[in-house]
Amino acid sequence: MTVALLTAAGSGTRMGQDVPKQFLHVHDKPVIVYTLERFQKNPLIDAIVVVTLPNWIDFINVYAKQFGIDKLRWIVPGGATGQESIHNGLEAVAADCSKDTVIMIHDGNRPMIDDGIISNSLAVFKEKGSAVAAIPCTEVVFNSKSSTDADVEIPREELWRTQTPHTFTLEKLLWACDQAKEKGLTGMAAMCQLMARLGERTYFSKGSEKNLKLTTMDDMDIFKALLNTERSSWQK
Repeated sequence: MTVALLTAAGSGTRMGQDVPKQFLHVHDKPVIVYTLERFQKNPLIDAIVVVTLPNWIDFINVYAKQFGIDKLRWIVPGGATGQESIHNGLEAVAADCSKDTVIMIHDGNRPMIDDGIISNSLAVFKEKGSAVAAIPCTEVVFNSKSSTDADVEIPREELWRTQTPHTFTLEKLLWACDQAKEKGLTGMAAMCQLMARLGERTYFSKGSEKNLKLTTMDDMDIFKALLNTERSSWQK
């Protein structure tokens, strides 16, 4: 069984809006619904769990009915951090599913994930035992302690930008959460970061520049443009 765990419990303060970013409407549809639909339509995904803000649980239920998201099986309140929110979602799945269940963790505010990213994540997971979507860094990168100037350049050929999904077994993820609690590892920005802190090797799966995380209003503008853009037929 493969379960998509969507994180949608952030308050979205960097977006500067009154409504959390994952619930902002684009063309009369909330961002989180665009993400839900991608997993709903993919035949490799069996079920979905959404971890969200407690006050928005009823809204998720309404959206699921309105937009036909019948794979949605659990809606779970988030924790104080992203790390805690993921753990809450894992515990909900663990109450109903076996430890060998495949969990694909994905940001609810990455609505442009496509079938190729999902299938490649599962293919790498099957071969390597885990998968983290990533893309190579194409910009020149500097290390700066002052945030105003720098003279230390980091070779971009060695740098990869991770995205979601992150795919692991339920058992492995629960192990990582237990280890984090035992070792006092808190506030990890992503599950792949926690795994690295625990000495686990990260295996990259296919990412995409289009698989952007909606964090600022600039990101929202790019998302709207992508929704209205189709690749020309002559392009490979």
